[in-house]
Order: sequence, then structure tokens, then C-alpha cells
Amino acid sequence: MVSISGLPAFIAYVAAAFGLVAVYLAVYLSATSHREIALIRANNASAAIALGGSLIGYTLPLSVAIYNAQSILDCIVWGLVALIVQILVYFVVRLILPDLSQRIEGGEMAASILLAASSLAGGIVNAASMTY
Repeated sequence: MVSISGLPAFIAYVAAAFGLVAVYLAVYLSATSHREIALIRANNASAAIALGGSLIGYTLPLSVAIYNAQSILDCIVWGLVALIVQILVYFVVRLILPDLSQRIEGGEMAASILLAASSLAGGIVNAASMTY
């Protein structure tokens, strides 16, 4: 017989993760000068690559935070740390490319690929650093 005694904890961690992802997206979408969702709806692949890379870059350390968490609160705290790191990655890329938003709005793939790759790299390092 298979036990589902861990189901309440699973539901709690999934709910916390979805909530943190929603908070991350709200913060990220507010931090950028361009409107990713409108651009994606207009079939701007550059915006989709940038946002997708950022989302994956955030969920990598979030998954490690869930795996290593001692409690839901621990998971949320480390999820917020991951959020801060990922937003910092975005601003570092903006330092390198001050016209990043204009390039993404214009559909320039090089800018979005740099942002996506930086987001993924930041997420990987962030996740590896969470092996507390």
C-alpha cells in the first residue's frame, strides 16, 4: 500500500512555491522598463526568451530552497533571498546594456539571450549556494 501521509506537506510547499513565483513575477515585471506580457502577446520572441530565462533562473534556487527547507517559513525566506539575487542579476545586465529594454522591445535577440543566460547563470550559482 502506498502512503500519502506527506500530501499535506506537499500541498503546503507547492502552494508556497506558486505564491513565491507569483511574487517574483510581480516584482520582476515591475522592475523592467518594458512590458513583457504585452510584448509576448504581440509575438516578440525576445521578450519571451528574457522572461522565460529569468523565470527558470528563479525557480532553480527556489527548488533547492524547497529541497533543503526545514520548514515552510525557511523555504519562504530562502525563496525571497533567491528573488533578491535574481532581481540584482537583472540590474547588473542593465548596467552592461543600459538600453536593454529598448533592445528587447525592438526584438533584438542578442540582448534577450544575454539576459536569459545571465538569469540562468545567476540562478545556478544561487541554487548551488543554497546547500546549507
